Amino acid sequence: QVQLVESGGTTVQTGGSLRLSCVVSVASGYSVNDLCMAWFRQVAGKQREGVAAISTGGSYTTYADFVKGRFNISRDNTRNTMYLQMDSLKPEDTAVYYCVADRRWCLSSVLPTTDPAAAVAFFSYWGQGTQVTVAA
Repeated sequence: QVQLVESGGTTVQTGGSLRLSCVVSVASGYSVNDLCMAWFRQVAGKQREGVAAISTGGSYTTYADFVKGRFNISRDNTRNTMYLQMDSLKPEDTAVYYCVADRRWCLSSVLPTTDPAAAVAFFSYWGQGTQVTVAA
């Protein structure tokens, strides 16, 4: 019904910038405008965690404390694409970044959260992930 494909992950130096993209494909009868979307990440050996989320039309966003002021989430529904602009990157940002979506309102389910596992379980659709490595 919904397919998500991330791109843009690569290796950058500390302090550098990177923009991730997520292209959304939907089956007939569905619309990207119906999808609440977010970015998650998973550091090796750790649990997946929410990074940022954006409402269906893009009017509302929320961010994890550890990326506030450095990352910006946006979407262009005319291009079926969501973005994550990442600036002032740190080595601790090294992770696999996932694009996720659900047809329910999702912002309050992602960030802030006291139950990261529940936030992960909330989303119905996941991309395959893209690796971001920040070299020290």
